[in-house]
Amino acid sequence: MLKSIENERFEKLKSNHSPLTKAEYDYCQFIDCDFSLANFRDFVFSECTFTNCNLSNANISNCAFKDVSFVNCKALGLQFAHCNTFLFEVNFKSCILNHSSFYKLNLKKTRFENCSIEETDFVETNLTEAVFNNSNLAGAIFENSNLEKADFRKAHNFRINPSTNRMTKALFASDNLTGLLSDFKIIIK
Repeated sequence: MLKSIENERFEKLKSNHSPLTKAEYDYCQFIDCDFSLANFRDFVFSECTFTNCNLSNANISNCAFKDVSFVNCKALGLQFAHCNTFLFEVNFKSCILNHSSFYKLNLKKTRFENCSIEETDFVETNLTEAVFNNSNLAGAIFENSNLEKADFRKAHNFRINPSTNRMTKALFASDNLTGLLSDFKIIIK
């Protein structure tokens, strides 16, 4: 059983100098921490916030993120697909998530606000009612994904094939429809 740490504030930690103890972190704040290449295998984060942190290429295998917010974080290459999926819930604001994987995850109602999500894997992901406000989805892969009621009105650079994804009542702005038609070789002028 993991040790429980509650309502703590962690600032300016570096993964190679002050690593976190493997534990269950509840209602904790992580601010200005460098966790790049850190090992969070089997950690639990519940109702925590990561602000101005670098989590790039961290090992998050079997890590539990339960109602966790990431604000202004760099999270390159994170394999969220390897996380513990029980009560998995995350939200992102002003984050860099390029080259990450959300393969087969349930991201229902997840918010991506002002994020860079380039070359990210959303294959077979449930994105029902997800919101992509002012987010760059260049090269993001949507294949057999559930995009029902997802909001792409303010997203840009996405490429989504409606014939290989569930898209009932998904929201798009009239000026960003080219990302839905590019696979059909249609010329829009």
